[in-house]
Amino acid sequence: MPQGQPSAVPDDGLTTRQRRNRPLLMVHTGDGKGKSTAAFGLALRGWNQGWKTGVFQFVKSAKWRIGEQTVLERLGRLHDETGEGGPVEWHKMGSGWSWSRKQGDETDHEAAAREGWQEIKRRLAAESHDLLILDEFTYPMAWGWVDVDDVVDALRTRPGFQHVVITGRRADPRLIGAADLVTEMTKVKHPMDAGQKGQKGIEW
Repeated sequence: MPQGQPSAVPDDGLTTRQRRNRPLLMVHTGDGKGKSTAAFGLALRGWNQGWKTGVFQFVKSAKWRIGEQTVLERLGRLHDETGEGGPVEWHKMGSGWSWSRKQGDETDHEAAAREGWQEIKRRLAAESHDLLILDEFTYPMAWGWVDVDDVVDALRTRPGFQHVVITGRRADPRLIGAADLVTEMTKVKHPMDAGQKGQKGIEW
């Protein structure tokens, strides 16, 4: 896409304006770092456009508070106070199964993930958000906790103008097939390969 120009123009009967203003289903997958980071960067752009943004984290522990959450929630409060930007909601939908096993067993976490997806479906039907970020949502699908076909059907038939971003490794081929934009983050090198743990400002 040199200079932002598409490589081909489809014969779909739509104008350029109509074609460029369609809601997208985006998937950030792969083993490399940056899948969630890219999605949260998109949330910043959306806030600047006045979009109603909802972030839904499916597997990180409720105790794990990343820097992007703090910033986006502050931007949400700024919107509430001044009207600038757009509203922001941030929810941790699961019980942190992949990060902390202190509360509940696997069955509890599976139930929490299922209910989280049902909440997403309710919000899609209600058109509650302009941008939904389903962070690390590929994992409940990969573990069989959430039905992939149900996810694909709900996202393909979502009403109105709702962009959706799904992050996580090993995205199901059915999800990739339904998506409009898929980016695979490929790891070339990572400090952890040399035994270095995550650090402030880089990982959180």
